[in-house]
Amino acid sequence: MRHGRRHDRQSPPSRPGRKRGTQSQAIGRSKGGMTTKILALTDALGNLVRFRLMPGNRYDSIEVPPLIDNVEFGGLIADKAFDSNALVAELNERGARIGISQHPARALKLKIDHETYKWRHLIENFFCMLRGHFGMGSERF
Repeated sequence: MRHGRRHDRQSPPSRPGRKRGTQSQAIGRSKGGMTTKILALTDALGNLVRFRLMPGNRYDSIEVPPLIDNVEFGGLIADKAFDSNALVAELNERGARIGISQHPARALKLKIDHETYKWRHLIENFFCMLRGHFGMGSERF
């Protein structure tokens, strides 16, 4: 028996083109509860160029392509969360120097520019400034 429906199964109406809930607000569940991650791109002086907010349970490397899209730079310094073959391939294609800390389980070790990697403290300083400015302690945000 059909009740005026065009399909056999009951389901909620679809909502095309609209994400709802915590995903659209960059909030995700992680070990510490509901969290948000900030992914930042700074210039050589440590000044903010771009940033992305993402749920705390999402891999950092997923948001890197939109973060660096249409931005010219000579090198990228990052921690091991950004150690992905796709990102390394794009950086090599751009001719950018790579200063990414490698994940210990990486099968093929990459050649890292250690002189470039020494400047990683600039991004660390940026996040320390952010924590101090917003009165955040040592907790992750």
